[in-house]
Amino acid sequence: MALDLTRSAAFSTSFIEWLRGKGPILIVTHDHPDPDALAAAYALRHLILMKIGQMATIAFEGVVGRSENRVMVRELEIETVSLGALDPREFAVICMVDAQPGAGNTSLPPNCPVDLVIDHHPLREITGACRWVDVRSDYGAAATILFEYLMAHNLSIATKLATILFYAIESETQGLGREWSSADREAYRSLLPLCNSRILYRITHPSLPCGYFAKVNTALESARIYDVVLVFNLGSVDHPEIVAEMADFLLRAEGVEVVLGIGEFAGEGILSLRSSDHSANIGDLIQKITAGYGSSGGHGLIAGGQIQPLPRDAADRANLEAELVRRLLVALGRESVPPRPLLTD
Repeated sequence: MALDLTRSAAFSTSFIEWLRGKGPILIVTHDHPDPDALAAAYALRHLILMKIGQMATIAFEGVVGRSENRVMVRELEIETVSLGALDPREFAVICMVDAQPGAGNTSLPPNCPVDLVIDHHPLREITGACRWVDVRSDYGAAATILFEYLMAHNLSIATKLATILFYAIESETQGLGREWSSADREAYRSLLPLCNSRILYRITHPSLPCGYFAKVNTALESARIYDVVLVFNLGSVDHPEIVAEMADFLLRAEGVEVVLGIGEFAGEGILSLRSSDHSANIGDLIQKITAGYGSSGGHGLIAGGQIQPLPRDAADRANLEAELVRRLLVALGRESVPPRPLLTD
């Protein structure tokens, strides 16, 4: 599947014409946004500005915590505001990128209507109630969809925009090594010559705080292996993204095919599920694990969840973790496998 410019031109032209004269526009990403969410929002704002001359507001709740992502926001001058500081009712149009209503990973009030959804995660039933929906679960990155819109309208892509779109696709697909489509590959190749290589280097080689290495140590020491399944618990974290980062890192352990990472941020349980098995449906698996405890979503190889609220009592938290791990092992047919530590003396 190459770039689908016909589809993108038809859809984007229609919603842009609908936007004209509507009033203030809000673009919402999921909480604690990753590069793909930020790039999609940045590109959508650029598209709207170029086509109707109106500046939209990008907002999210939470933090941009990962060192690479903080460098990206700083170097590429991505302007955002806290969703909690806004009243969504003051906006005539609300757009959502790299997320969908009801997914549980955005702090937009549940009764707030969403007009436009652009995403690459599996389509949710509630999303069908939105006026404009472009959900392509066969794409590896939402940034690729926005790249198609820009190409369909023959808009020039300046260096900063190209760099953020490229890095979004690169990070989301792990350099075209995970859940990518030919459209992602074509966008990746088209954007690379337009990027600022020095900024890309600074993004991918950021300085890391000492606390980061402490969490690497915690991940390694807490990791337990059940045959091909690895589980770790970081405890309290400064930003949720580090749970996913450690999950990606530990998936490289020899003989490991599935990793479940657990952490706590602001009284909420953070789960990150990863697999190297392309036949696994991690998006379905995370929902089985979190059923009755929180919300979750994901793709074939990548998924995440939130446990809301976490029990306050330490014993109750330990029991909850044990139940989550039990559900994972049962779903994978590994419930009778005894655990062993990743690190041995």
